[in-house]
Amino acid sequence: MPQITVERSGYLDAVDWEEFAIALHPLVVDIAGAKPEACKTRVLRTEDEAVGAEREGHAIVNVSIALLAGRSEETKARLTEAVVELLRKHIEPQDGLKLHLSAEVRDLDPSYAKAEV
Repeated sequence: MPQITVERSGYLDAVDWEEFAIALHPLVVDIAGAKPEACKTRVLRTEDEAVGAEREGHAIVNVSIALLAGRSEETKARLTEAVVELLRKHIEPQDGLKLHLSAEVRDLDPSYAKAEV
């Protein structure tokens, strides 16, 4: 915990996604009270996407953060706002490409289990 997934458009290959993840982890620690060593981020590159009826000209990034239950809705909202702002700092606008940046924070299901081997 936390389990962080970044789904991002192939148009954004020039972004240093590891740098983004390293910058994201302290936000999760400071705002949501996570432990630094518990933050795990995966970045998944998407290939096919559409916005409305358009197939081109859009880049999508969504950050999903799953935390153990217990954070207030206000804490979750502060974290999502901070994540979107961090995305803005790491992604340079590109001519002819509209950016769609989003984030969500959700509670892990009570069945969540983990192992480190």
